[in-house]
Amino acid sequence: MKYWLLKSEPGSFSIDDLARSPRKTTGWDGVRNYQARNLLRDMRKGDEAFFYHSSCDVPGVAGIVKIVREAYPDHTAFDPDDHHFDPKSDPDNPRWYMVDVQLVRKLDRVIGLRELKSHAAGKLQGFQLLARGSRLSVMPVTATQWKFVLALEAGK
Repeated sequence: MKYWLLKSEPGSFSIDDLARSPRKTTGWDGVRNYQARNLLRDMRKGDEAFFYHSSCDVPGVAGIVKIVREAYPDHTAFDPDDHHFDPKSDPDNPRWYMVDVQLVRKLDRVIGLRELKSHAAGKLQGFQLLARGSRLSVMPVTATQWKFVLALEAGK
């Protein structure tokens, strides 16, 4: 199993929105960055990801999701009425992909970016989220980083 981090702006789609979704499952669509798209295509059913709230008052890890469907063409790219529409994307040769995620659980507390950054020189050294200029909405997380972030939730 691999670990990931998926960013979403809570004003667009939050962990609470996912919790209210049928079967607590949704398609993770709208990724329009090639590097992030390639990471989506690397995800496998059963992998887990941190659900991260970005561009908000308290950015941070808000929950855990699991991948329940591997990468498939992102249909929003083909819909001219969708704000993720890409006129260069072709259903016969898709450019953009999505995965389906299911809520595992909300964290007991949001583990904020400021708290994560306080460990950047230690246990979270190399954590891609903390890299200067990191703007990817999808990124890998090592098993060591995963365990450490969960330990922060527990106050360890």
